[in-house]
Amino acid sequence: MKRTTTMLLVLLYLVFCAGLTVAAQEIQWKPLNDEALSLYHKGLYDRAVVVATNALQIAEQETGSNHLYYVADSLNNLALVYKAQGQYAAAEPLYKRALAIDEKAVGPDHPAVATDLNNLAVLYYSQGQYAAAEPLLRRALAIRDKVLGPDHPDVAANVNNLAALYKAQGQYAAAEPLYKRALAIREKALGQDHPYVAQSLNNLAALYYYEGQ
Repeated sequence: MKRTTTMLLVLLYLVFCAGLTVAAQEIQWKPLNDEALSLYHKGLYDRAVVVATNALQIAEQETGSNHLYYVADSLNNLALVYKAQGQYAAAEPLYKRALAIDEKAVGPDHPAVATDLNNLAVLYYSQGQYAAAEPLLRRALAIRDKVLGPDHPDVAANVNNLAALYKAQGQYAAAEPLYKRALAIREKALGQDHPYVAQSLNNLAALYYYEGQ
């Protein structure tokens, strides 16, 4: 009985220590991740790359249940900074790795996967690779439509991006109903005075301008 109790105490100690390790890694990771995003928003991209890289390294050492979430999030953030710097070749494999991780971790129809698809599509859009971007945007939209519902603001963001893709290619007839749908969703979900509603109105007006209306 004494031996069994001793073994139980050892196991409990090991579990406790593992929990402390995971918590310590999370405590290290989150401030770095937040700092990287803050530096990005301030336009301090070189510093953001360093901090985001450190956050990714810590995330990759994580062993707890949130391990894959930390890694995917860190990959997306580092890719975001590289994209802002115009380092598209550096950003692409990071976005692709984040997508692969999330597809495996949460399934192919999860909103996180839709976000990854959208991120990669926007990267391709920024490079004028419209044919590569379109199927990603369409898949992301289908996921969000199904999981979040057709009137969710995140759906509007995807619809807006797809419309922008068509507008960039001069496909104004395809872009117009999408811009209108994004506007309708945002007005309903966010209210007519929300900045995103103003964005949608501006997008639709710009489309009409290009069409000569």
